[in-house]
Amino acid sequence: MTEFTELGLSAATLKAVAETGYTTATPIQAEAIPVALQGRDVLGIAQTGTGKTAAFTLPMIDRLAAGRSKARMPRSLVIAPTRELADQVASSFEKYAKGQKQKLTWALLIGGVSFGDQEAKLDRGVDVLVATPGRLLDHFERGKLLLTGVQIMVVDEADRMLDMGFIPDLERIFKLTPAKKQTLFFSAT
Repeated sequence: MTEFTELGLSAATLKAVAETGYTTATPIQAEAIPVALQGRDVLGIAQTGTGKTAAFTLPMIDRLAAGRSKARMPRSLVIAPTRELADQVASSFEKYAKGQKQKLTWALLIGGVSFGDQEAKLDRGVDVLVATPGRLLDHFERGKLLLTGVQIMVVDEADRMLDMGFIPDLERIFKLTPAKKQTLFFSAT
């Protein structure tokens, strides 16, 4: 069993984890977090309910803690196949990033929500952008979003993305981001 304190996370992130009641990392977290903190690419495969979301959100929070976002240019991007999953990822960032000295900003781009509210967040600049592929591309095509500042990109539930036919959208999104970035793929199969 690996304790979160052994993984190299910052004191602020460890405090947020402790406030949720977790002390012991799951196997996917113990393997992925130290590698992600080093800025290396990760391919994480684990069953649903094993803590994959924390395996990428926790190191992202620490890596993004230093730096500032620019208007319409997020520093990180998390792509999820459904609105529900994207909302769950955004909730994880909100929960784990609350104790950072420099407040991290985030936006959730999903369908069924006003473009105006989403655009307002993008205009202010966000550190973390969590989105479904369709809504992300909608904002890009409207000229409201640039992906040239993405330093970290996560494809969550990559297996479901492929099953749901998002391959063309993912290929397009990858072409819009810098070639040099940290990439993390997480999948249940």
